Amino acid sequence: MNGIKLAYYRKEDWKRFTRIIADRDNMHGNWNDWHKAFQKMKKDLTNQGFQVVEVVVDLDELTEYCKKRGIKNDGRARSMFVQAK
Repeated sequence: MNGIKLAYYRKEDWKRFTRIIADRDNMHGNWNDWHKAFQKMKKDLTNQGFQVVEVVVDLDELTEYCKKRGIKNDGRARSMFVQAK
């Protein structure tokens, strides 16, 4: 069975998260909207036979990851970060 890692952002981190990302315009407006989309994606993937692994994103770790690599904190960087976990 294939496992898929999905980034999970804590509600209490949301405001800070949206301040530190480079692609704010592409992100959901609030945590509740994001969480609904996350739950739907997780359910869809599970229904397709994938094992979904939630990776809780530590914002300090993410920031350091991007800084060390000289990359901006965007969707691609966050995806690479989560896959490396």
